[in-house]
Amino acid sequence: MKIKKFLVGAFAVLAALSLSACSGNKKSSSSTNEPKELNVEFVPSTQANKMEAKAKPLGTLLQKQLHIPVHVTVSTDFSGLVEAMSSKKVDVGFMPPYSYMLAHKRGIADVLLQAERYGYDEPSGKMNHKLMHKYRGMIVVKKGSKIKSWKDLKGKKIAIGDPSSSSGYVYPIAELYKKGLNVTKDSKLVNITSDDQRVISVLNGDVDAAFVFSDARNIAAKDDKRAMTDVVPIYFTQWIPNDTISVRKDMPKKFRVKLAKAFKNIAKSKKGKQIIESIYSHYGYVDAKDSDFDVLRNYQKIVNEATGK
Repeated sequence: MKIKKFLVGAFAVLAALSLSACSGNKKSSSSTNEPKELNVEFVPSTQANKMEAKAKPLGTLLQKQLHIPVHVTVSTDFSGLVEAMSSKKVDVGFMPPYSYMLAHKRGIADVLLQAERYGYDEPSGKMNHKLMHKYRGMIVVKKGSKIKSWKDLKGKKIAIGDPSSSSGYVYPIAELYKKGLNVTKDSKLVNITSDDQRVISVLNGDVDAAFVFSDARNIAAKDDKRAMTDVVPIYFTQWIPNDTISVRKDMPKKFRVKLAKAFKNIAKSKKGKQIIESIYSHYGYVDAKDSDFDVLRNYQKIVNEATGK
């Protein structure tokens, strides 16, 4: 009888230990929960096929850093990228500030990193090779123009960017509105998608002024060298946060740390730097947080007020 009781007790202890081990394993599995593969998407700044050829090598470098398969795709536009992240087809997206702001508001994405680019001296527009994770918008006019300050823009023909462009629309419109000039009602706005073409439009006299990033004249000068000398800034906006690398809202925190480290390591390597520079003219990455974009949210509210939305 004693042996029987001993065996029953022993089996009970073993069962308890077995259940405890299983429970511990489940907990360990759920706490790591790292993705077995990663899907990264870009939006083309050039032709899609050229963009994909540039972006694919980045996937290879990420794969070496993370030790999991990495798939790189190119979306048609930023709304497509946001929807792909929403449906969990994409885990990581390269987004400009405005697109990130909308994706975060919908509970789809969190910012992971901000891109670094070289800064420009003002007002010369000469690159100073200082890495910055922020930039400014500027208003440019043709040299010799009667427009000397923002006050002279009333009633003038102004080239603007897409309403989602921070430097080409949101910041200059919000700041001028706060100063007392509502260009959405008091001036004639002409939408021209690319910053360099807006500069060229000013140079050619097609428009009186343009809202562009600082310093878009450098890009325009590749088509016409006079862009650096015959187009001049009359106004600079406040600082704008740079482009983001954003991740899906449900990405585990532990993996976010690993991913951020991977991108930083790639940016520091010779081959990696060449790749990210060729894709979006990125030269490095720094940590970012959602509150970095609060100023953009406030500016968007001002723009909504100015446009009656």
